[in-house]
Amino acid sequence: MTVAIPPSDTAGSSDDRPVPPAQAEDAATAVPAPAGEGFWVEPGAADDAAPDPAEPEVAEVVVRDAREFGVYSRTGGWAFALKVARSVRPGGEPAGETPKVSAKRFAELAGCSPERIMRYYKAWDKAADDGLVPHFEILVPGQDIELPDSDVWHSYYTARSSASSERGTAIAAAAEAEGIRPTKALEVAENPTALRAAILADPATARAARSALLDRLREDPVLQAELARDVARTDELKKAVATESRAADRIGYVRQIVENGQVKTPAGQTIDAPAELRAEAERHLSLIDELDDGEDTGQWATEAYDTVKELVVQTVEADPELRRQERRTKFYGSLQRATKVFEELTLDDADDLDDLYEDDMLQRLEELQTAIGTCIAALRKAAPEQS
Repeated sequence: MTVAIPPSDTAGSSDDRPVPPAQAEDAATAVPAPAGEGFWVEPGAADDAAPDPAEPEVAEVVVRDAREFGVYSRTGGWAFALKVARSVRPGGEPAGETPKVSAKRFAELAGCSPERIMRYYKAWDKAADDGLVPHFEILVPGQDIELPDSDVWHSYYTARSSASSERGTAIAAAAEAEGIRPTKALEVAENPTALRAAILADPATARAARSALLDRLREDPVLQAELARDVARTDELKKAVATESRAADRIGYVRQIVENGQVKTPAGQTIDAPAELRAEAERHLSLIDELDDGEDTGQWATEAYDTVKELVVQTVEADPELRRQERRTKFYGSLQRATKVFEELTLDDADDLDDLYEDDMLQRLEELQTAIGTCIAALRKAAPEQS
């Protein structure tokens, strides 16, 4: 499409006014209106679509504004970029050899900054390198050409000078990867307060911010440490993390049964999961996997875990040999823990027992000694006889 504005002569009568190109083409297919009517209508057009003879003549300045508006609505910033491209001389071209002016002079005439003019200049230059528009050298002041659609304008134009920085370049690249205009991302980056307000006020924005943070956390150790400290210092977040960790552990317990076909008993021994147990675990896991990302898995995880644990207990109780092994494993685990605790109990300060002595302390040790003696005696009776 071109940006040419046909001239009009408002001094003559309405019958002498130039006919716009679109109307000239339509005139060839127009049919006469019924007798007595002084205008033409398109074939099949509704009566209310016909021009009103009483409609006052439109001023040339209004026509010009309307047509320029139409051009811009179809081409976006290309209409203004063309004005820069055909009027500003390329770098290195000396003055005097062309009617074009410098970007600084053009900015003075336009009443804006040279930086703004150069952003349009650079956008045109990139598009020219891609073969989308002619290069500057080909264009002359006042020349009109077919312009690209407005949809591609923002692929070349950057409205902010921050985009030229290393930070701005990274933001622009990320925006293009997400399929959005770089200018949108740069605007948000330049106004963190607005981003904060949107996150606080809008749950959807907060979820988008959370998702973005999680993606960045995977490759940003500094941000990981900062966020971990924030969580550790906030009681509500600590409780929430503990709850989610417990749910994740329970889901992991159920998932391992499905994926590996094995399960840990309450005493800690690993056994092969019976088919019934494995099928029940798979059923609960499928329900959990079907939940939406935003749904709370805590209740589902608890139900799955409790159901599977109960089936594990039933499996152990139903097998005498497995039940005996479970009791042995549980007892031995308790013995190991007790041994470790007692080994940590030290009397290095035996010379100062006067400072350590308490009646309750002595009583507890005597009770422990009795319990250990009883246990030793029972184990000796259970020991197999030596041949």
